Order: sequence, then C-alpha cells, then structure tokens
Amino acid sequence: MITLIGVGHVFAISDKVREIIRYSRPEVVCLELDPQRYQSLLSKERSGSAPLQYKLLAYFQTRMADKFGTEAGDEMLAAASAAGEVGAKIALIDMDAPQVFAGLWRSMSMREKLGLMAGAFTGLFLSKERVVEEIEKYEGHEEEYLTLLGEGYPSIKRVLIDDRNKFMADRLKDISAKHGNVFAVIGDGHIPGIMEQLRPLEVKAIRLRDVRTGEQGALTKAEFSATYFYDQH
Repeated sequence: MITLIGVGHVFAISDKVREIIRYSRPEVVCLELDPQRYQSLLSKERSGSAPLQYKLLAYFQTRMADKFGTEAGDEMLAAASAAGEVGAKIALIDMDAPQVFAGLWRSMSMREKLGLMAGAFTGLFLSKERVVEEIEKYEGHEEEYLTLLGEGYPSIKRVLIDDRNKFMADRLKDISAKHGNVFAVIGDGHIPGIMEQLRPLEVKAIRLRDVRTGEQGALTKAEFSATYFYDQH
C-alpha cells in the first residue's frame, strides 16, 4: 500500500504531517527531496553553487513561507523526524534539483523564462489572503489548470512535473515491492500524475486540503510551479 501525503512547501502543516505518520506507522517514509536538498534542510544552509534562477525561486519560496509563519521545507523535516519516532526508514525519491533546474533553463524558451521569473517576482508581493484566494481557485480544477500550464509553459510542465512524476513513481514502485506500508510526502500538485503512473498499484492520497485546517489548493501558473513543485533549498 502506498499513501501519498500532499503538501505545500510554504504552509504551516508540520504538526499535521507528523501526526499522520505517527498514527499510521509506515515502514518507509519517502520524501520529495534529493540528498543535497535534504542535507541543506538539516543544516539550514543554502547551496552557494546553485544557479541564480534557482536561488531567486528559493528566495521567493522563503518569503511565501514567512507569510504563513513557517519555513519552507519544515513539513519534510517533520516527516523525517516522525519516521525516526516510529522506526520507519527514510527514502529520498526526487531527482537532483540543480541538474533538473539547469536542464529546465536550457530547454525553456525566452518567453517561458521571462514568464517564470515575472511570476516569482510578482509572488513576492502577494498577501496571505491573495494566496489563499488563488488556492481556492485551483481546488477542484486540477486537470484544467495543468492543461493551461502545459500550454503556457510546456517546458516547466514537462521537466518540473511530468518527468519528475515518472521518476518519483518509479522509485515508489521499487520501494513498495519490498515494503508493504509506504508513505510519500510530496507536493500536492504531483499527486494526480504520480497516481496515474502508479496504476494498477493500490494507492491512497491524503490531499493538502485535508492536511491543512480550512484552507485549500495552489497558486497561479508561474507562481504555482515555483511554490508547489520544488522545495527550493
């Protein structure tokens, strides 16, 4: 059995994530991280060698997290801590972030690059209330949103979403073949694609709207890709 826990890396949901894992006591807790990002979270340090664009998106995510009174990536650390408490193994299932981002930047058109950076810049000035408003717009219209994202930002959808969905799903398949109760803490926007990739395995999803307290969903196209699909550390 694979259970996917949908998270938004800027939201104050660490306690909820910890409670879910403590209650369920999985054998393995998988995190949407690569080794470098995991170590950066543990040490509270940023990578000095990351591309400038990567650092700008990391700064955007940090500012967004501040609006919700948390730090980006806290839910991942909470999941790792809870895994230790219940004796579960930790598995890092995401692709190497600097390599992914470098490949993305090479494949993006100038229009996509300008749109992504403009979205990240604009997001710096969004209020918490506006973020929640955009979240509610996304909820219940995921397929339509991802279709629009693919039309406007095809490289972002392919590299940051589709390719990583397949990579993480393949990792989950390998892990679930050896362990009966596997939990994965991933950005909520990845859940539909990963569930599709995992068919016909038995998969349960706990969506972000169920993890949070009364608030739901995601952001606008460029802002959404920066906020949900990468924990930029």
